[in-house]
Amino acid sequence: MSPAPSTADGPAVVETFHSLQGEGLHAGRSAFFIRLAGCDVGCPWCDTKHSWPQAAHPTRPLADLAAEASAAAVAGAAFAVITGGEPLQQPLDGLCKALAATGLPLHLETSGVGQLSGRFDWITLSPKPHRPPAADLLARCDELKVVVTSPADLAFAEAMAAEAARLRPPAAPGPALLLQPAWDEPAGRELAVAYVRAHPDWRLSLQSHKWLGVR
Repeated sequence: MSPAPSTADGPAVVETFHSLQGEGLHAGRSAFFIRLAGCDVGCPWCDTKHSWPQAAHPTRPLADLAAEASAAAVAGAAFAVITGGEPLQQPLDGLCKALAATGLPLHLETSGVGQLSGRFDWITLSPKPHRPPAADLLARCDELKVVVTSPADLAFAEAMAAEAARLRPPAAPGPALLLQPAWDEPAGRELAVAYVRAHPDWRLSLQSHKWLGVR
């Protein structure tokens, strides 16, 4: 799937905010977030469903987004996160170019559905069984984070890890492997904890920002 055409103003944006990264290997670090609008992946447990309709959210000038990111950097942000929605449903080259001037490392959070655009220092791939990711995202991601709600998700996680390893050169390191229980899903939490305890290649990712009550 190709990204939607770009606009003169910039991408459609749900919100921007400076907070802590709550998930994955960078959890607990100060970060500036740009949540882009648009997603047709349709995960039933998604906690940002308001981001799905791209047309419902305004476009933002690239210069304004870069200025906000620069201010966040001065205030202590260690990196900028492009998230969604599904950010790859919008072209990201212009946004990444504008943000590069801030000096902040750029992180991408994606399900891998769509064509990769833009330049990123860190890619978090969170693949979904009903919409498998593109091969280039599996080959390039820095961390592979699979949401767990049922035993089938554990098998899917292993399949994605094996495919990521297959797509990389033999000497290339694979992505960090993380299992993340869906929020407020006790069964998923028990499954993920038990699996990580028995499989040392995997680690647990929690939505710590929700536990802390921050954005």
